[in-house]
Amino acid sequence: MLNSRFILLVLGLLLVVEGVFMLLSAGIAALYNEYDLPYHLISSGICISIGGTIAGIFFKAPKDIGKREGYLVVTMVWVVFSIFGLLPFWLSGAIPSFTDAFFETISGFTTTGSSILNDIEALPHGLLFWRSLIQWLGGMGIIVLSLAILPLLGVGGMQMFVAEVPGPVPDKLHPRIKETAKRLYGIYVLFTLVEALLLVLGGMTPFDAICHSFTTMATGGYSTKQASIAYYDSSYLQYVMIFFMFLAGANFTLSFSALKGRFSKVIKDEEFQSYFGIVVGMSLVVAVVLYFTGGSEGIEQSVRDSLFQVVSIITTTGYATADYLLWAPFLSIIIFLLMFFGGSAGSTGGGIKIVRIVLLMKNSYYELKRLVHPNAVIPVRYNERAVGQGIITNVLAFIVIYMMIVGLSMIVMSMMGYSLDTSLGAVATSIGNIGPGLGEVGPASNFYNIPAFGKWFLSILMLIGRLEIFTVILIFSPYFWKE
Repeated sequence: MLNSRFILLVLGLLLVVEGVFMLLSAGIAALYNEYDLPYHLISSGICISIGGTIAGIFFKAPKDIGKREGYLVVTMVWVVFSIFGLLPFWLSGAIPSFTDAFFETISGFTTTGSSILNDIEALPHGLLFWRSLIQWLGGMGIIVLSLAILPLLGVGGMQMFVAEVPGPVPDKLHPRIKETAKRLYGIYVLFTLVEALLLVLGGMTPFDAICHSFTTMATGGYSTKQASIAYYDSSYLQYVMIFFMFLAGANFTLSFSALKGRFSKVIKDEEFQSYFGIVVGMSLVVAVVLYFTGGSEGIEQSVRDSLFQVVSIITTTGYATADYLLWAPFLSIIIFLLMFFGGSAGSTGGGIKIVRIVLLMKNSYYELKRLVHPNAVIPVRYNERAVGQGIITNVLAFIVIYMMIVGLSMIVMSMMGYSLDTSLGAVATSIGNIGPGLGEVGPASNFYNIPAFGKWFLSILMLIGRLEIFTVILIFSPYFWKE
């Protein structure tokens, strides 16, 4: 029987956590003495009072949960957090439309980074901070955060961890799931602080440095400037952000190994090798074309522009230093293809994930060998270990369903009157949690002019992409609800 009381208990407790984090943005509003302070306090009070009441009513709920409860909590928490998280934007009038406020908020929590704002600098500091903070919270995952700070959720927490952490096989750093969550967040916080310090040394204000480090490590891409990172026109800042975007797109368990001095594990990891190779290879191709077509001035800028955009797109961060739609068409195609790759499993990036691409290519290659040698037993190996057929089937099913959703969603967007490139760009960037797309939603534009239905539809795609399809689809399956 579904343990609905425990689900409500968890949602209530997490809502209290959201309200507490809202107090941080209230503190920023108070520091700058701006008009949004009461709206942060009211929003926080609503979250804490409603969440506390629900948690109090169901505090004695049985703590035994299974996969169904885990998947339901993980899916529902993103929706609940987005509905309550939009309150500071909506109540303050900074985003007067409820639909727009929800789109901006769920885009933040899912670390998509697609925006409807046309004058970001007009927002007060408290709202800018909250806008960045929601991406940081969504980056490593709300459930992983809860497992790190709420011992109560340590009971049966593996079900929620499996449903939340990206990748076909989530890695654990410790036998106890709560310790794994703490270590993941420890690395996350460390990298965030180091990046913020380096950005300050490069000339950013402390406020902008903190906000950008939040959204870099979350691979979210929200900036405090309308022109994104191009506003700063600093090669130093761009190289710092390239490095930390790359780190955020790598598996955090490998980062833990590197911090422990176990570099051989990082170097030998097949997914990391492919991730590094794709970034370097595609950056070189883009840099060469940019240089010879005059897309950038000089060799250094060609390399920097190409490296920044390739890393930004493949990690699904979505920052922009240039409008890649103005580059040679060949380069736009490369950028578009990178939207489907995504970061590594166990990273904060979205997309299909490099590990799935690697397994797909290996299985395809070995399938050709099996056709030539039908009696040979040729297992797919990953990191020197045989991969079970169940995982291969899961990967193939994921990619097929992913592409089916992209195709069907393109039809929906085109029915609203959008061109092929805009429809494809909007869908790919939403389900891949990237931010900028193609056509009318490219890096020099945003999603403001998308109609209300389109924004709600794309919001659903963001959620599906953030939870890697199966988590959301599963709860709509009749098999999920059978005892």
